[in-house]
Amino acid sequence: MNTFDPAWYTAADEPELVEFGTVRGLGITGRGEPGGGTHLESIQTLFAVASALVDIAARSGAPFDMPRMEGRWWVEDDRPPLEVPRTEWCWQLFLRLPDDLPASLADQARESAGNSKRLAPRVQLVTFTEGGCVQAMHNGPYSEEPQTLAKMEDLMSDSDLEPNGLHHEIYLSDLTETDPAKMHTILRQPVRKGRQGGP
Repeated sequence: MNTFDPAWYTAADEPELVEFGTVRGLGITGRGEPGGGTHLESIQTLFAVASALVDIAARSGAPFDMPRMEGRWWVEDDRPPLEVPRTEWCWQLFLRLPDDLPASLADQARESAGNSKRLAPRVQLVTFTEGGCVQAMHNGPYSEEPQTLAKMEDLMSDSDLEPNGLHHEIYLSDLTETDPAKMHTILRQPVRKGRQGGP
């Protein structure tokens, strides 16, 4: 059974500095309000392709468990992200895959899911490297994430760090969970050394 690096799915409650290498997985990109029609259809499509891939991989002798849902977020706007209407938010939904899983199996899974999901052709194999990051576990509803993000920004400021990539969330609880006590999300921000004291 293929397993994933447990550090990828672990974070402290208080902001911390971490580092990650290159990861690969299934991704689908879109734009629109979280929980809106396009967003929900994309989630359903991504899981349909992933479910097909889990089955195909098991039959091919490379079984793995369904990974946790992730999202990478950005805005195409000069304003701070939280000041941009949610309908204009851009996202890439992501499900991590084992590093050694043959790409051909993902192609088969996409074709299989395409029989029932019109967005299946948009699901692609994607690879990214975040490097150094500030992260924290957010415990509670998504609406309260700004409180945790503010703590992360404080650590970045104190450490002379600045954003160097997309805001990243890993959803450890079920996406349909509504009990705040059961909602846990890793918030991760790739960073680089800032320019304080520079020329």
